[in-house]
Amino acid sequence: MTDRRRISGPSVGTAPPIFSSTIVGAEKAQLKRPVRTRKPSELRKIFLKTGVTPSASGSAYLELEFPSPSTPSSQKKTFLSPSSTLKLTCTIHGPKPLPRSSPYNPSLLLSTTIKFSPFATRYRRGYIRDTIERDLSAHLETALRGVIIGDRWPKCGVDVVVTVLEGEEDRWCGDELGGGSDGVGGVGGWGSMGVLAGAVTVASAALVDAGIDCVDLVTGGVAAVVGRSRSLGGKAQQGDDEDESFVVLDPSPPEHAEIGAACVVAYLAERDEITELWSKGDAGVPAEELVDQAVAAAKATRNVLVEAILETAKLKFPDAVLSTGKSGGDIDMTG
Repeated sequence: MTDRRRISGPSVGTAPPIFSSTIVGAEKAQLKRPVRTRKPSELRKIFLKTGVTPSASGSAYLELEFPSPSTPSSQKKTFLSPSSTLKLTCTIHGPKPLPRSSPYNPSLLLSTTIKFSPFATRYRRGYIRDTIERDLSAHLETALRGVIIGDRWPKCGVDVVVTVLEGEEDRWCGDELGGGSDGVGGVGGWGSMGVLAGAVTVASAALVDAGIDCVDLVTGGVAAVVGRSRSLGGKAQQGDDEDESFVVLDPSPPEHAEIGAACVVAYLAERDEITELWSKGDAGVPAEELVDQAVAAAKATRNVLVEAILETAKLKFPDAVLSTGKSGGDIDMTG
């Protein structure tokens, strides 16, 4: 007698399907590595929008352009994921009064949090913040503390929460075949540098959307030292030194087999100040050049930030924008 309340299994035994891998070995896997098609001084296109979370005092969303599909033809038939990208969202809660039991604070109390979604990286992350997320939150707090005019909100606090929907990988997933799984799929290495730079930019846009007074717009920029023979197509020019390295802006770690050093800065363009600098690796002689290129990346990112803020201002205060006669007029976002 057949049980109609459940699905009956097959009458004979079955075997699970077996899929043959498209990768033979580690050497062949390197041919499928994503290739950087951008120039060394060219950044990925940035999408930035404010006001994405109506319940928050201010919010913003940042997304980097997905890498171009112009990769080697051998990569089209593989299960390896392409180069990673970055998707961040930021919400501002406050300024709000502190509890009466808290001690008096003459300045605004800033609290920053960077949290990765469980699905942000190839390897699933936990729900509790780890040491990497706490370190990134401390860097973000340092970058924003020198920007906010905190004297205008005594005994008040503001919470800056950045959620990473998709994070940069530390290196290409195909490197597991030759070098193990150490540092692959997570953050804390080279991928966290791009995450911090994007977090600074999206937090700055959210602060403006919340109407919090700042001395200037702060943007994040990242630059890295890579080898010539391991980037820009993976082939060295004839006569070039294979060990020669150069600086690239907005690096994507999966596109480079080896990164010597990287630097992230939080830069104020109008005041020509750096509120946060984080360098990692051995840059050697071009250490100053690495910082200068990171500042150049932050300056280029500022153009996108200004356009996003002006678009928000036109929606919130259309009369004020028209009265200025030009898009660059001073507009008070505090409402």
